[in-house]
Amino acid sequence: MTKAAKNITDSRSFRATIIATILCAGVLAGIETAPAMVAAHGTLLGTLDAIVLGIFIIEVILKLTAHSPQPWRYFKDGWNVFDFTIVVLCLLPMDSQFAVVLRLGRTLRLLRLVSTLPKLQLLVGALFKSFSSMGYVGLLLGLVFYIYAIIGVHLFGGHDKEHFGSLSKAFLTLFQTITLDDWKFLFASAKGSSPAIAAAYFVSFILLGTMIMLNLFIGIIMNSMAEMHAELDEQVRAKQGVAEKDSVLSDITALDQQLSVLKSQLSKLRRKLTSNTP
Repeated sequence: MTKAAKNITDSRSFRATIIATILCAGVLAGIETAPAMVAAHGTLLGTLDAIVLGIFIIEVILKLTAHSPQPWRYFKDGWNVFDFTIVVLCLLPMDSQFAVVLRLGRTLRLLRLVSTLPKLQLLVGALFKSFSSMGYVGLLLGLVFYIYAIIGVHLFGGHDKEHFGSLSKAFLTLFQTITLDDWKFLFASAKGSSPAIAAAYFVSFILLGTMIMLNLFIGIIMNSMAEMHAELDEQVRAKQGVAEKDSVLSDITALDQQLSVLKSQLSKLRRKLTSNTP
């Protein structure tokens, strides 16, 4: 039973079915945002949603069975915990108390693509791993914002009060500048006091904020992806080692069974020989 469940969950057809079901759940979540569609096809949508939920429940049961006689090992994988949580949210009763949570669970089912596709797991894992390093880059970016905001208030606050009249306005102006959203208009408003100073101010901030910081973020994510690749390779080697160990143990068990059979046959032959001896 355990081996059959494991073969099913590891098969490509099973994974393809789960991916198709997740995509169908995403389409249903989008359709349910249209009141006209819900009013016209509410029964059909409810049936399809029940089928999707049933497939997810069967998936959880099969994976738990595949981990027997230690089903708690299923919850050692964070992605399995995420999938199980979404299924539990979708099983909540549809009333005024749980309606919002149920809709949230139906929407989050689309995120199960991450737990189904290994490449997406790699990207998300690298993103989470890079958070600690990104914090220092964010701190450095905050310092740059703070320094340039103060300089901007002193340089352009008297001429352009709309964008540099206060520190908070300067922060918003710099945020718009770093996104490169219509920064030429901001530059035109500020250069009335001194075009050369305004040019040096905006160009230097864009170079520091957009080019250098963006490259730092990309470098951190690439480094985290390399670390995730190394961790996944180690996990694959560990799984292969466990599979080889299980194979060796099964071979030893089969040999023991054969030896016990041979011993029983030898004992029978000995009894026959002793009985035939005059």
